[in-house]
Amino acid sequence: MKWWQKTIVYELYPKSFLDTEGQGTGTIRGIIEKLDYLESLGIGAVWMTPVCLSPMVDNGYDIADYCQIDPSYGTMEDMEELFAQAEKHHIRIVMDLVFNHTSDQNPWFIESSSSKDNPKSSWYIWRDAKDGREPTNWRGIFGGSAWTWCEKRQQYYLHTFAAGQPDLNWADPDVRKALYDAANFWIDKGAGGFRIDAITYIRKPDVFEDGKPDGEDGMISVHDMTANTPGILEYLHEFKENVTEGKDVFTVGEANGVSAAELPEWVGENGVFDMLFEFSHINLEFKGIETWCRPRPWTVSDLKAALRSSQNMTKDNGWVPVFFENHDKPRCPDHFFPKGCSRNKAAKAIGMILETMRGTPFVYQGQELGYGNVAWPSIDCYNDISSHGQYAFALSEGLSETEALACVHRFSRDSARTPMQWDDSANAGFTSGTPWLPVHEDYRSDNVKTQSDDPDSVLHWYMKLAEIRKTYSDLTDSAYDEMLEEDSCILAYRRGRMRIFVNLSDQPCTYDGNLEDNGKTVLCSYPSHTKGELQPLEAILLEVL
Repeated sequence: MKWWQKTIVYELYPKSFLDTEGQGTGTIRGIIEKLDYLESLGIGAVWMTPVCLSPMVDNGYDIADYCQIDPSYGTMEDMEELFAQAEKHHIRIVMDLVFNHTSDQNPWFIESSSSKDNPKSSWYIWRDAKDGREPTNWRGIFGGSAWTWCEKRQQYYLHTFAAGQPDLNWADPDVRKALYDAANFWIDKGAGGFRIDAITYIRKPDVFEDGKPDGEDGMISVHDMTANTPGILEYLHEFKENVTEGKDVFTVGEANGVSAAELPEWVGENGVFDMLFEFSHINLEFKGIETWCRPRPWTVSDLKAALRSSQNMTKDNGWVPVFFENHDKPRCPDHFFPKGCSRNKAAKAIGMILETMRGTPFVYQGQELGYGNVAWPSIDCYNDISSHGQYAFALSEGLSETEALACVHRFSRDSARTPMQWDDSANAGFTSGTPWLPVHEDYRSDNVKTQSDDPDSVLHWYMKLAEIRKTYSDLTDSAYDEMLEEDSCILAYRRGRMRIFVNLSDQPCTYDGNLEDNGKTVLCSYPSHTKGELQPLEAILLEVL
């Protein structure tokens, strides 16, 4: 097995991790200061969301220069020191490649937008107006038209996300070479791998045409018109050949729109990536693109089926990242569990699955503390560009301001981006200045210092799980064999000699105790366990001797 199949990855949101300058936003030096903490969680790789030069229209996912550090985070020297210090802690740094689009402040786009006959004219996707309007009726992911008019070129440019994030034209070989050069720049610096952002959008259809409107605005989501266009894998195989093949790095792609059935084409022996974030178990509320005001009901059985599909499709060839949170998603206790249930128990239940299922666990910043969502009183309190777009769309669909805000409370990306809570001092020890986002109101009781002193805390649970993964090789090496497939509350599975039972409901449940195989309790979220019974949200790990 490769090193990245045995380790735990921590997704770190640098802007919210630790501020060493009193500026209100996190710094690279803040990450260096907390490497001991990350090592205590058993972390072997840290995926950082982008720290490259950016005007921050989308918090760094709009890159103005792939090979420069944004001054708000520090310097290239700071970054080089992070690589060096992380290695001393047996941690590799994983960079976030934003290759579907750049910032509109990127010199490439500035040149491309200057005229139709400049050397980079075809580096982005330009189209003439159609009957005096946008070329198609596509709606951007963040709301509004996916097209913006450029006065200099007298043409529209395409942006899957915000207007400040113009899409690159991967059909131009010069674009692809420039991107490969940027990735190799970071490998030369010491990067241990890459997470590749929004990769399913890089290949556009040969013909751009209107789609059937899916909302009152007369538009259709750009996702439905461009995601996972046939031929995309040709580009990605070329990326693999030019960047990662033969090197000791791993790749994990963000692939909204790729189903579990398609995983063998993307990962495994002949795949383009080592792992793939597919979102069937995360986006249970949505079919296709996320529309926050149109969530669908789902059940524990739906969640189990989604997890099962990914496991089954990669059991013989391929590998999965096991994850339940990231910088774009709600916090687990408020996402997967009934309202009002114990946040401590809910966080432990997800943590058990995260670190014992076959695959590489990806812990998101703050997940190890059991964070919940924020519910701020006004849309004006939210920084997230997506939240504002979804709120406006909900209003256009006829929802009241209260109803639209409730959707934001449930799904806003800001819930995952509030500052890390280190202690109970002002601003949770994150900054001596004014934090760019408000600290969660529970920071005095839920922080690293407080939980470090509480043996029953979520933080101690994650530390124990990390130690257990090192002790019991079956949790990294063995196959995944699900039990109780038809049970509507319990997720249960075997990993070699290990038996895992998790009650995902807030009600007591029973099952055939013989499935425990007289296993010995290794870890349980309750003080004691009764064979064949699970208390609400109980999670137990057993070893068969």
